[in-house]
Amino acid sequence: MILAGVLLKLGAYGLIRFAVPLYPYAAHSFAWPIIVLSVIGIVYGAIVSIVQPDLKRLIAYSSVSHMGFVTLGIFVFSATALQGAILQMISHGLITGGLFLLVGVVYERTHDRSIDKMGGLAATMPLWSTVFGFFILASIGLPGLSGFVGEFLVFVGSFAYAPAIAVASIIVMVLAATYLLWMFQRVAFGAVSDFLAGLGDHLTDMSRVEFVTLAPLAALIVVFGLFPSLILDFLNGPVQHFLLAAGTAVGG
Repeated sequence: MILAGVLLKLGAYGLIRFAVPLYPYAAHSFAWPIIVLSVIGIVYGAIVSIVQPDLKRLIAYSSVSHMGFVTLGIFVFSATALQGAILQMISHGLITGGLFLLVGVVYERTHDRSIDKMGGLAATMPLWSTVFGFFILASIGLPGLSGFVGEFLVFVGSFAYAPAIAVASIIVMVLAATYLLWMFQRVAFGAVSDFLAGLGDHLTDMSRVEFVTLAPLAALIVVFGLFPSLILDFLNGPVQHFLLAAGTAVGG
């Protein structure tokens, strides 16, 4: 949770706060290579996630894919895309942090993270499955949740910069929906697996403490999804200063 929610954002923060404003000419010179690498990261993370047998690793590689949208939003030098990138940083921390915590809840009970062994969790852990499904939909980018707004703004800003890049990114989002929903189907639904059935009374649903721990993350995901202006209005000034420091005409 610390890695996904905090440490993973330090690199993007360094780019926005220091690297680009201090070295604007270098930033523009290397913009296209970084954009290409961002798209490669988005695609690579999605493809590797599809074939992951481990629940935690799948979410980790999914994080790689989602963070590619952040660097893409930074280096297209658009106010819209940069706002989306920053919102995506915040949203990603909330969503992926919650997903890692939910994986930890299951691992504490089963001491295993293999997706193939987890079939039928909805029957034995219905509250966990419901909350996990919510965070999965948020990670996919369901409209009304914070994951949608950030990525949509990055799409809009990058489409104005390079339509082909935006189209490639949108196609990858279809892959994201594919591997996340497929993983959720295998973990939550179907008959209870022999592995889970063998755990007996050790396989209990989420405790009250675990649910209360996740509730603030879920609430913020909904609030920022329905009222993104709470963050976007605050970002207007800093984003304009960033673009001016980067030597870019404001209004992109």
